Amino acid sequence: MTMHLVRGMTSLNSKKRKTNRKPGWEAAQAKHDAWLRKMGAHPTQIKQQKKEKKPYVPSIDPTTRRSTIPTSDVIPGACLKRSSNQYTGTLIKGIGQMHKSNAVPISSQAAAEEIARMRRG
Repeated sequence: MTMHLVRGMTSLNSKKRKTNRKPGWEAAQAKHDAWLRKMGAHPTQIKQQKKEKKPYVPSIDPTTRRSTIPTSDVIPGACLKRSSNQYTGTLIKGIGQMHKSNAVPISSQAAAEEIARMRRG
């Protein structure tokens, strides 16, 4: 007979384990809690603080003009169209089509024949 788990469960063992703590743990924990309270970061202190929403206030008044950074309101004109590249050499004789739509440059008659045979000896 096999045991199956209910959906969402990862273990059949639900026993809670006892944590093994070293001697002197309580003193260290008390010292740490005292430090957290002194810094104002203890969980009980954080829960007691009221959360208030503060409106966003910019640090610099936007109406004032700064003369330290020069700016410009000039919009540049249209740019010239980039010249297209065109192959003007004589090494590449053409472009061959291999399987799976791969474009292959053809540099010699032997390369063209090899592509035509699709590299089948």
